[in-house]
Amino acid sequence: MLHDLLPNAVDFDTRIAGKNTHLLILKNDRGVTVALSDFGARIVSLLVPDRQGLLTDVVLGFPTIRGYTDAAEQYHGATIGRFANRIAGGKFTLDGQTHTIEPNHGPNALHGGENGFHRQVWDRRVNYLQQADFYYVSASGEAGFPGKLAVRVKYRLTDNNELIISYRAETTEPTVINLTNHAYFNLNGEGNGDVLGHLARINADHYLPVDQAQIPTGAVASVANTPFDFRKAKTIGRDIGQPHDQLTPHGGYDHTYVLNTGPGPSASIVSPDTGICLEVFTNEPGLQFYTGNALDGADFGKQGKPYKQYGAFCLEAQHFPDSPNQPKFPSTQLLPGETFQSETTYRFSVMKAMGRMPDW
Repeated sequence: MLHDLLPNAVDFDTRIAGKNTHLLILKNDRGVTVALSDFGARIVSLLVPDRQGLLTDVVLGFPTIRGYTDAAEQYHGATIGRFANRIAGGKFTLDGQTHTIEPNHGPNALHGGENGFHRQVWDRRVNYLQQADFYYVSASGEAGFPGKLAVRVKYRLTDNNELIISYRAETTEPTVINLTNHAYFNLNGEGNGDVLGHLARINADHYLPVDQAQIPTGAVASVANTPFDFRKAKTIGRDIGQPHDQLTPHGGYDHTYVLNTGPGPSASIVSPDTGICLEVFTNEPGLQFYTGNALDGADFGKQGKPYKQYGAFCLEAQHFPDSPNQPKFPSTQLLPGETFQSETTYRFSVMKAMGRMPDW
């Protein structure tokens, strides 16, 4: 039954930093069900039908709010900001002034710092059966970022089995912004083995090489004749172990793809085991493809199973890492009077038969 698959709302009712936390449930007329928490404005679970019609939770996460506050991996399902991905040295210069962001990944700032948006309790002002809006006001100077930033994240579940995430933000001072969602997906079901057998396609001719600290080198490299070429569907694991100076040091894929423009999904991934297919559509220029390289079994999920290396993949639609320090990259600057807007859609469907690799 559905209630047996969903976390218990009582286990998400607590107070963090003086604010109440809750579990919200969205459901469409086809049975797809999304559980959200205002701690991190995050996806807690996402139940979609497999080829047998059975609901499968395809997002990694925890059965209680304490699972998230105490987890070794802090980003499960969360809204990431103010700046998703990495800022080299935790520093950038804007209008001649240098700003220092708290380093939390070696010398670099990752995902907005230790207490980024993923650690905040967001306000909830709208909650319909198929929509939830979360709001957060980041004070000027929070984590080192300039400007008071007012942010809204809207989750909308359609009857076409789409989860649409819309972002909107405004600032009082010139600042930088890069928002995304950090859901970890396993289309076999959360905790059910690895994702190396999933078939993946990414609509990108180029990717961004990184240095040893995972900061983009500034180059935009072709995926042709490299393990990074997912322009035709292949399993995630086919080339992940190939010796390559961009793969071997990082234990797998953790790179930004420069998305091609035009119709169709930015990425498509399907599980041959369940038939569940995920397509991603976005207006962002980049897609961070991450294969859970750092998952090490320290966290246990909603079924009590350990989350191990390659136990999930992430498709984080965003601007490029370290953009404030790399003027050749698309700008992430936001000025007073401007409105930041971004939208990413996760569309789910089922492939009834897997006689051949799908031709997306």
